Amino acid sequence: MAGSKKNDGDDGHKSIPTSRAGRFARVARMAGGVAGGMLAEGTRQLRAGKRPSARDMLMTPANARRVADQLATMRGAAMKVGQILSMDTGEFLPRELADILARLRSDAKYMPPQQLHKTMTDAYGEDWEQLFYGFDNKPLAAASIGQVHKTVSPDGREIVLKVQYPGVAEAIVADLRNADLLGAVLRQGFGGLDPAEMVDEIKLRIAEETDYELEARNQQQFAEYYRDHPFIKIPDVVPRLSTRCVLTTELVEGFGWSELMQRDQAVRDRAGEVIFRFVFRSLYRMGAFNGDPHPGNYLFHDDGTVTFLDFGLVKHFTSEEMSTFGSMVKAAAVDHDDVEFRSILEGAGMLQPDAPVSTEAVGEYFSHFYDTVRTDADMTWTREYANSIVRHTFDRTSPISQYATVPRAFVFIQRINLGLYALLGELHASGNYRRIAAELWPFVDAEPSTDFGRAEAAWLATHP
Repeated sequence: MAGSKKNDGDDGHKSIPTSRAGRFARVARMAGGVAGGMLAEGTRQLRAGKRPSARDMLMTPANARRVADQLATMRGAAMKVGQILSMDTGEFLPRELADILARLRSDAKYMPPQQLHKTMTDAYGEDWEQLFYGFDNKPLAAASIGQVHKTVSPDGREIVLKVQYPGVAEAIVADLRNADLLGAVLRQGFGGLDPAEMVDEIKLRIAEETDYELEARNQQQFAEYYRDHPFIKIPDVVPRLSTRCVLTTELVEGFGWSELMQRDQAVRDRAGEVIFRFVFRSLYRMGAFNGDPHPGNYLFHDDGTVTFLDFGLVKHFTSEEMSTFGSMVKAAAVDHDDVEFRSILEGAGMLQPDAPVSTEAVGEYFSHFYDTVRTDADMTWTREYANSIVRHTFDRTSPISQYATVPRAFVFIQRINLGLYALLGELHASGNYRRIAAELWPFVDAEPSTDFGRAEAAWLATHP
């Protein structure tokens, strides 16, 4: 959001397709273009005396640009798929193709000025321009649900407005109608998986992203919790200038992910620790998870602090669910108790109670997600480990996978495994993450082990 690179050129203006038929037609055109690109690439390779594979013909930069351009125009849930693909660490996509898709993190096609002005009029009335000073029609950034504009409020504060694309809610509904097809595909390939709760949870959470009033409440809750925190920053919401379709927050400026990746490893290590601490302190201490961990949601600062943006996809957990999560981690990562771990998994509905597999095999299969925090030692997050988590999540060759499912409460917990681990692997972040995690686990509540931990402990002493 704020501080992100501006879009350049009038060719960024696009109105969003909203009907199910219209969005299907876009996908069909995209598929046709990809098929044509495959044919051209295959012909080129044959003329060069090569024997092209289907993967080589499909995974070309030109095809990636076709997909990125179309998803950037469609926005909504379709674009979110592209954003998730952009975080691939080399497991399924060649790196250069993931890099092309990476622009979807903050580079949708932004709306034409006349459409923007109508949206602002609907939100604030005909005199909306009198509310702001220096409003620029060209956004700072454009993403899957809305675009961000910098301006100044009547009281002189620098603020940003996240303006929702007209029709994006209808577009998401159209996309999510096809989510049931995803459930049918998953059911075919995932043995004992019951996708009904998973699909319903995904549909509910993604649909909530278009409710900026809900997002405002979520963001302000996080802002209040982390008030005066030494290294985690959340921009405050400006309630009187926020509506269901325009979210107004204070301006925060910093540098983004691409610049972070150019900094030295010590800076990346600190950023990785801050992101890890934010995710798991929020989960275990707030009972909430900001379920959209991707590079476009962070701003970094030279003093080591990190500002967290975009609270549209937040999951709040019950105390019973939190107790289950904590018990699982304790059994798997702290006590290494496979018998207790299996009992908890069965009670949570993740594993069929009568599954004809050994308890030792169950412990080995499910505890893979905790490998980075099972041992008290320095470690480095790698793309290879992130890849192994992806493979493990979607590998159905293990007999245990045929008796496993993903209950509703665990759907967005998996975003930690897939999203956060991919980010930390890209950063190549190092540290003793077992000790860091132990500070955040309520059932351990360990003493601080790093400078950030000591700073946070001092903050906690004055913010019980």
